[in-house]
Amino acid sequence: MSEISELATEVGTLLKERGETVAVSESSSGGLVSAVLLAVPGASAYFMGGAVIYTGTAREEFLGIDLDAYPGMRSASESYAALCARAVRERLNTTWGLSETGAAGPSGNRYGDEAGHTCVAISGPVELVATLETGISNRTENMDRFTIRALELLKEALST
Repeated sequence: MSEISELATEVGTLLKERGETVAVSESSSGGLVSAVLLAVPGASAYFMGGAVIYTGTAREEFLGIDLDAYPGMRSASESYAALCARAVRERLNTTWGLSETGAAGPSGNRYGDEAGHTCVAISGPVELVATLETGISNRTENMDRFTIRALELLKEALST
């Protein structure tokens, strides 16, 4: 079993044991966080939905976030990740919201972040944010690492 699958199984087990639910907003992980959480048998007990928020249109339509209401905020930042985690949790009425936003590569994003940069946030009974800088430009490897970091942060929140 891969590291990603093991983490997803641990998180899924914790959510089921606690009777809690999660919703996911992800961008540069491209849906991998949702996919691995859904790959765990019994996921319907805890996974309420997710969206790949890859454009401003997706952010507005799926999360109901208009960045004009948040002057100075930009994607791929901890504050933006926290906003998306709260929004997806509220929209799907879940215990937890998980958000990931970054630049998978092979190049950086328009905000000046290098490839391998992502911010992850958890919103719920505990709120956590983290930034990961992998230092690599391999898109697929970054997507895997972003997914691992997102699951680690959710596991940390569930363990407090």
